[in-house]
Amino acid sequence: MSFTIEKLAGDHREPAIDIFNHYVENGFAAYPENRVPYEFFDVFLGLAARYPAFAARNETGRIVAFALLRSYHPMPAFQRTAEVSYFIAPDHTGKGLGRILLARLEDEARQAGIDTLLADISSRNPGSIHFHLKNGFKECGRFEKVGRKFGQDFDQVWMQKRL
Repeated sequence: MSFTIEKLAGDHREPAIDIFNHYVENGFAAYPENRVPYEFFDVFLGLAARYPAFAARNETGRIVAFALLRSYHPMPAFQRTAEVSYFIAPDHTGKGLGRILLARLEDEARQAGIDTLLADISSRNPGSIHFHLKNGFKECGRFEKVGRKFGQDFDQVWMQKRL
């Protein structure tokens, strides 16, 4: 399966939010408990301002994922560190797209002088924790039972990769 990676833009609004809302409603990969409106896409664009952000299309031209880096902390002392996020359509997980997007974000991060990536993951998302471990991240912190979604507590797991 091949994918085309392109810069995240306004015309990705609806497919990106549809993908995100799948994870809002079906697990712990996205933290909101209720669907977000299409206008929420502007939040993603704002978070990714001055950072790389991409959408992925499959062979049929359908948007099947989006990924972005964003600021970890607003103070200049942390400008070499970015937080990573990606959301992949459920029918396209397990096909290597996560690795493709992560590699692209890592390349762009290096070019921008970013040498550390962080991932904020729910402890109730073991697939994401496993993905990050398999791709060179290590757990660097855990805030126990700080989140609650669908009436279930979860830890906030921080993972780190030095580039």
